[in-house]
Amino acid sequence: MSPQRESGPMTQATIVDSHCHLDFPDFDAERPAVVQRALDAGVERMVTICTKLRLEPQVRAIAEAHDPVFYAAGTHPMSVADEPMAQVDDLIRLADHPKFVGIGETGLDYHYTSDTAQAQQQSLRIHIAAARETKLPLIVHARAADDDMARILQEEYASGAFTCVMHCFSSSAALAEAALDLGFYLSMSGIAAFPKSQELRDIFAGAPLDRVLVETDSPFLAPPPHRGKRNEPAFTAHTAKVGAGLFGISYEDFAAQTTANFDRLFWKAAA
Repeated sequence: MSPQRESGPMTQATIVDSHCHLDFPDFDAERPAVVQRALDAGVERMVTICTKLRLEPQVRAIAEAHDPVFYAAGTHPMSVADEPMAQVDDLIRLADHPKFVGIGETGLDYHYTSDTAQAQQQSLRIHIAAARETKLPLIVHARAADDDMARILQEEYASGAFTCVMHCFSSSAALAEAALDLGFYLSMSGIAAFPKSQELRDIFAGAPLDRVLVETDSPFLAPPPHRGKRNEPAFTAHTAKVGAGLFGISYEDFAAQTTANFDRLFWKAAA
């Protein structure tokens, strides 16, 4: 069965949603329409993220069905206790698929699941090893674990270089600096558009523009004016407009730069 082909608008600035979850049941009733709305809004490509490796086949199927959709897979840190530990070889094998473009999401989350900190750290190091071997970017979730996250990323990078994006970045300036010092990227989600997120906006404003991505993390964290509703890739533009304002450039220039950043990091999904 050939992939479904969608076409987007040709007259507006285009942008990329570097992190969404199109396999979540929130989208079951209208997944093709969600992808089409993204294209209509100028979101030319999307990376849908698998958070439990046993669900990888269904996430892969979504990417295969829609030309603009790519995918990544890993074990989310909040799922480590309930899922089999990821294996480096298994992650490497997934990378053979032409639309598999990143390792993760993985990371550390001590906000709700600090009791599994040691297992989370083990899982993170396994994903890093796979990212190092495949040369695909590591996709990191970090919450309430800044010190351990910075330490592990620094230790592992010293053992062998890899690339990485701090997805949905909303951590401290210190962790942002540690990640940027390693050459990593920060991804801006709808949180950066929330009225009370000025400290986070300041962190992004101080980052190199060539190291910034945008994402929705949909169905979560919808930016204004959709806050409190289900998020979807079409809403990437709302966050990107905030980002453009932070850097004092036009939306078109911000869209072009973050797309170039995406292509550099997610090289398998490059336009």
